[in-house]
Formats: sequence, structure tokens, C-alpha cells
Amino acid sequence: MLTPVLNKVVIFGVGLIGGSFARALKHAGAVHTVVGIGRSQASMARALELGIIDVVGGDMAQALDGADLVLLAAPVAQTGTILASIAPHLQPATIVTDAGSTKSDVVAAARAALKGKVAQFVPGHPIAGRETNGPDAAIVDLYQGKKVVLTPLAENRAQDVDKVAAAWRACGAILHTLSPEEHDKVFAAVSHLPHLLAFALVDDIANKPHAGLLFQYAASGFRDFTRIAGSSPEMWRDISLANQPALLAELDSYMAQLAALRAHLAAHDGKAIEQVYASAQHARQQWIEAIETAEVPAAPTQ
Repeated sequence: MLTPVLNKVVIFGVGLIGGSFARALKHAGAVHTVVGIGRSQASMARALELGIIDVVGGDMAQALDGADLVLLAAPVAQTGTILASIAPHLQPATIVTDAGSTKSDVVAAARAALKGKVAQFVPGHPIAGRETNGPDAAIVDLYQGKKVVLTPLAENRAQDVDKVAAAWRACGAILHTLSPEEHDKVFAAVSHLPHLLAFALVDDIANKPHAGLLFQYAASGFRDFTRIAGSSPEMWRDISLANQPALLAELDSYMAQLAALRAHLAAHDGKAIEQVYASAQHARQQWIEAIETAEVPAAPTQ
């Protein structure tokens, strides 16, 4: 068991992401006390009952007093409001990070809300998740072998970035670094667009007059393709709007690909269709091999 490295961690939002962070830190012996803050008192009470948190935060000054680390695990649209509520009570030794799926907007919100204290904010994004929500969704090994991307600011001190990285490593994560702009372009393509497509496909079928019949025969392929449409609509609304420019660019590119495939199909051009399918199959196989090599489980803690 590790000697605790964090005396007090405050988490805004103790569902899947924030709750799993708390569970993992506790399991690693890397934190003494976890304070949870959220909009739903029922969720806070459940997190306390499950042992995810030790204290439900009420008074902001008291909750932040002596905190080593604050994690924002709420929808990205709430970032500015939460940071503004933190700012007056943020002590010099407290580092703030987040788990938002977009970064440029989060950085802008942090600069506006924290002003002279923005150096204490280290942006982050754990690349892990499920389509379930709430404290009951939190699991201890969500981050084992998964990537966490940090997008440090020029103002950040190296030791503060290291503190955030150490907390994620205690959860079993593998750390990567990107700029906020690089992050948003990358995840527009490989995360935000797939979610948009899954939501759109399920909504399209649900609105057909024979939707019941269609869903009756939908099997594993449809289930796998649309799994992420079970994710939080509020969270993904916020992500889509926050990363609008990059997501629009990726959507336009995808629509062009669909238009090309439609033209091949209309022309009965089986060779062209097969070439697209084969290229995609090869790329996916290479990707699977790469992540299976890179994302090995973290070594057990002694």
C-alpha cells in the first residue's frame, strides 16, 4: 500500500468519472480524505453511502480548506461557474484540474474565472468511460491502463503538473501531453464525432413509423455501434457545443465520405466500395494491435 500522497481531495461531480477517481485513489492508499460536491443531494448521499467520498461539501471555504487537489468532473459547460465559486477560496497550495472532454473552452473559462490564480489550474482529460452515470457507476479500476491527457498551461509550475500526473498514475493511468488545441482536434475526430453519429442513428430509427419492428431485429452489430448513444445527453450536448469548430470540420469530412460511398453504391461500383471497406478494416486492425500493445495493465502496487 502506498503512503498517502494527498491529504485532501475535493471532487465536483462524483459519478462515473469523479467517483472512479476517488475509488482508485482510496484503493491505492493515495488520499486521506475525499470531499464530494454536486448538484444532487441524493447523489451526494449515495456517494457517501458507497464510501466513494468521506464528506459531503457544503460551505465552499470549508470544503477547500487544506485541499491538495480539486477535480472538476462535472459537464464542461459548468466549468466556468464552478471555477468562479472556487476562486475566492483557492489557497496557494491547492491545485485544480478537470476531466473535461474539451480543453480550449475549459482553458478560456479558467483564465476568466481564476485570473491571477490560473497557474494553479492544470487541464486534463481521462480517456476512459462508460455509458452509465451516477455514483453507482463508479468503479475502482476504470483508469487502469487507460490514457489521461494533460494539456498544461504556460503558467503552470512543473511540480504542480507532476502532482496531477501522480494522482492519475496512482489510479493506474498512462499519462500523455497535448496542447489544448491539439487535444480538441484529435478528440473531435475519434470521440466527439462517433458520439454524434451514434446519437443521430438511434434517433433516426426511433422516429421511423416502424421503429418497434426495427429495434426488434437490431442485434449485436447495432448494439455495439450505438453503445455510446446511452451516454449522458447533457454532457454530450455540452461537449458538442464546446468543440463546435473542430466537430463541424470532422462532420463535414465524414459527410463527404458518405457522399462518396453513396455515389459508389448508386453506381453499383462494388470494387470501389470494397476498397473503402478493406482500407477501413486494415486501419482498424492496426489500431487494435497498437492499443493492445500500449495499454497493458499497470503493475500491482506493493
